[in-house]
Amino acid sequence: MDTLSKLSLGQFGWGDELLIGALMTVSLAVVSLIVGLVIGGIIALCKIQPISVLRGFAHGLTLVFRGTPEFLVILVVFFGLDIVINTLLSAFAIDLRVSTPKFWAGALGLGLIFGVYASEVFKGSYYAVPKGIIEASHALGLSKFQTIVRIHIPLMWSYALPGLMNLWLVLLKDTSLVAVIAFDELLRTAKVAGETEREPFIFFLAAAALYLLMTWLSDQSRIRLENRVSLAGRNL
Repeated sequence: MDTLSKLSLGQFGWGDELLIGALMTVSLAVVSLIVGLVIGGIIALCKIQPISVLRGFAHGLTLVFRGTPEFLVILVVFFGLDIVINTLLSAFAIDLRVSTPKFWAGALGLGLIFGVYASEVFKGSYYAVPKGIIEASHALGLSKFQTIVRIHIPLMWSYALPGLMNLWLVLLKDTSLVAVIAFDELLRTAKVAGETEREPFIFFLAAAALYLLMTWLSDQSRIRLENRVSLAGRNL
């Protein structure tokens, strides 16, 4: 069998497996993004609060995750969830041993990492909204809630979007770290195929091409989103 035919679809090639791996990569990244946005929003909210305990907790959490290798975060989440879940089951006298699903452990680990960095983006975008616009909205008779929903949040998104899109691209590549817990995303699939066929270069090259395709599609989405957000901002 020639080298390129090993990338074909069907039972004689690895094309199907690589595409499934790419799908798993995108699925993992999307779920991690959702988890990360929620976590990042909560941490950012704590950072802008006047309560020093909340601010201290948020900044301490950021420091911990910034100083911990992402590889290690995923391992701690994966094995830590196992311990927590099974300890709770034992505490309630439930005779059951549960293993943490690799997908969800990876999504939580990557979501935590994304959320910590996204919190800084949210915090910066919150303070980037000109105070004059907020004061003008109050002068026009908008309530505090209406100002937040109709003025502050839309403007925040316009400032936060470029930073969040950069974090998304980093997240997309960081999904390869989940291979450490034997989750079959794109890079691990390429590694298995390369070891099986004893031609790692061609499979890693194919994986690189798929990553570049995902990055290009993400960049096109970024351009469209920024145009839409910019248009919405002008209509405020």
